[in-house]
Amino acid sequence: MSLLNLNVATTLTSRALAVGREIGAAPLTVAVLDAGGHLISLQREDGASLLRPQIAIGKAWGALALGKGSRLIAADAQQRPAFIGAVNNLAEGNLVPAPGGVLIRTAQGELIGAIGITGDTSDIDEQCAVSAVQSVGLQADAGVV
Repeated sequence: MSLLNLNVATTLTSRALAVGREIGAAPLTVAVLDAGGHLISLQREDGASLLRPQIAIGKAWGALALGKGSRLIAADAQQRPAFIGAVNNLAEGNLVPAPGGVLIRTAQGELIGAIGITGDTSDIDEQCAVSAVQSVGLQADAGVV
């Protein structure tokens, strides 16, 4: 599979939400973007707060824009706040430097998109994203600190 299409994207969002329900997460919002940063699928659970769609997209978009999982971007924000602030300014505020944005790669390592999740703690958000990506036989590239 080298294409992240609507069928795969909606499967990813459904699986991420299912994992969230299994572990008792707060209401989640899940965004799946293609490799060009275009939104393919967005699902927001009942009870998710107002800005959650933008946050989920921002986590996934930031991962794509900088080529690394948003966990690493969050670490960069702590270690180099001026740089991440400048990058976010260039990105017109669309970068969300918090775990939960995970790059999606094929088994061969080809980048095909990203998934962003928000609603619970960032660690839980990331756990749901990684589980969803792996459940469809793709590689989740969350980055490690």
